[in-house]
Amino acid sequence: MEKTTTRNIRVESMQPLDSPSEFVKKLPASTSVENTVLEGRYQLEQLIQGLDQRLLVIVGPCSIHDESAALEYAEKLHDLAKRLDDRLLIAMRVYFEKPRTTVGWKGLVYDPNLDDTFDISDGLNRARKLLLEIGSIGLYACTEFLDPIVPQYIADLVSWAAIGARTTESQTHRQMASGLSMPVGFKNATDGSTQVAVDAIVSSMSSHGFLGIGENGQSCMVRTTGNPYSHMVLRGGRNGPNYDKKSIDDALSQLDESGVRSNLIVDCSHGNSNKDHTKQPPVFRDVVKQKINGQKGILGCMIESNLLPGSQNLGSDPSNLKYGVSITDACVGWKETEELLMWAHNEL
Repeated sequence: MEKTTTRNIRVESMQPLDSPSEFVKKLPASTSVENTVLEGRYQLEQLIQGLDQRLLVIVGPCSIHDESAALEYAEKLHDLAKRLDDRLLIAMRVYFEKPRTTVGWKGLVYDPNLDDTFDISDGLNRARKLLLEIGSIGLYACTEFLDPIVPQYIADLVSWAAIGARTTESQTHRQMASGLSMPVGFKNATDGSTQVAVDAIVSSMSSHGFLGIGENGQSCMVRTTGNPYSHMVLRGGRNGPNYDKKSIDDALSQLDESGVRSNLIVDCSHGNSNKDHTKQPPVFRDVVKQKINGQKGILGCMIESNLLPGSQNLGSDPSNLKYGVSITDACVGWKETEELLMWAHNEL
């Protein structure tokens, strides 16, 4: 890295990474894993088009920090998903990037050792290996894309993607979503505004030209065709929840007036639960009952869930962390998650 009087004066170092194509060649997807990813995308697209009436449930840890616990969770979820798939389309949250309001742990991709060493090369490797293992189980993986470079390394293993509340208004992320190969959900803004998500959907469904990187790692001018499967995710906001019937009706009306599909997913966490994991189940039950009562615009729900309930602080020594407990937002435990999904299956 070259420093001059006007260039890189606040950059400490730059570490080259493998290009996306070199990286993927080292950790290729088998035909079986590719088929799982494509099957998940197809089923989600059918659901978004109204051709599949099942309830989508995207469920899993707030963030992945321990691959062993994540795989144990994935195996449990896959077994449950198979038993309930006549009425529920179940996919797993596999989140590697965490947007921060100020500072904090940014996710497995950026700090896989949980110690501020920021070994991004190792983080990308571990993230891709986990997605390959989840795909080999036969489970559909969902994630949030934060950095627009990351999809080049792992997006081929993802069946659904989210754009978070802090980045839904970002032109960069709308452009990125317009070229992603899977359905994309845009969350409403942190202040609760849903118009931001509506605008993002309209933008991402359009074609764009922008700067990006190609498979060989070079800077490119990227042209996209637009993503026809963009949709809204209601996650509440600073002014309170937005999963109630009126809020959902209003959001669907906004979508309809904008000329896009009037359907959405409800995030049972974040502003809708006031970040209290014990309030996620009541939100989920309320939304399921709305769907049962005829609200066809509800595609499904998201639940933050882990092997064990609650959360823990990362602290200074990762070896002291409890197994199966979130280090970011508090989660519902597996036992209650299983009960919730079985309840929804029976009600539907």
